Amino acid sequence: MPPHILDGKKIALQKQATMATIIQNYNLQALPPHLAIIQVGDDTASHIYIKNKTKACKKIGIKTTEIYHTHISENKLYKIINELNEDPTIHGIIVQLPLPKNINPENILHKIHPAKDVDGFHFKNYGRLSFKLPTHVPATPLGILEMIHIHKIETKGKHCVIIGNSKIVGAPLGILMQHLQATVTICHIHTNDLTHFTKQADILISAVGKPGLITQKMVKKGVVIFDVGTTFVTDNHTISKYTLKGDVIFEEVSPICSAITPVPGGVGPMTVTALMHNTLRAAQGQVYTLQKNQTKIFKGY
Repeated sequence: MPPHILDGKKIALQKQATMATIIQNYNLQALPPHLAIIQVGDDTASHIYIKNKTKACKKIGIKTTEIYHTHISENKLYKIINELNEDPTIHGIIVQLPLPKNINPENILHKIHPAKDVDGFHFKNYGRLSFKLPTHVPATPLGILEMIHIHKIETKGKHCVIIGNSKIVGAPLGILMQHLQATVTICHIHTNDLTHFTKQADILISAVGKPGLITQKMVKKGVVIFDVGTTFVTDNHTISKYTLKGDVIFEEVSPICSAITPVPGGVGPMTVTALMHNTLRAAQGQVYTLQKNQTKIFKGY
């Protein structure tokens, strides 16, 4: 039986249409959801990510403001973030990673007000996530959870192996999968004999960014795979010509999977859409509130 292809693009378009309707019907046009995107440096992949985010936001009615600096000090970046924190017309703030080596990302990300931290990287939001409190869930984990929810993928008692322990994907995803009563193993660069763990996985999530990392010999029959580790492979070092590669050798691995995300068109579109979901919720004041009856577009969390 051929694998079930988990079409993230299709789900993302449906969610975006729902958000567009909400923005149109709830008089949010007067003060539309507004996302500030900060980029420092000249990373090619970052340019592509930001382009995709702003394009999707414009489509559904979320206003974006891009703040770009080739070089900037931490102190000056602090001041920019403080101004955005205090601006009532700004509902969400993200700092596109990676940052140049002269800037400590931990220092910067924790300067964003938690209510405007739509990436979900602030330690307060991370703590609220751990305790199942309303929070901004990091976009990639939220997108994956929504796909699990929509496709009714069984998680209770299943062994979920996550490759990559970043605070952006692996670590928060480990918490969320435990909330779904999965048994979780998180592997990383120092894990010995990676195949020993991947072959045990009922659900395998790879978020490394190393094309071709996962081969058929590393997984068991019937596994569900979420391929997060997208890498832009360019021919001439320009953002106009590139190929997007995942961690998984799709043609080789997919025949023995029960379900798998493609690259592109899998987790990526859901990540962008989850970010917009967080921005809309921030604009509606639905996260840091005592309000119990909240409109949730993403049902998975």
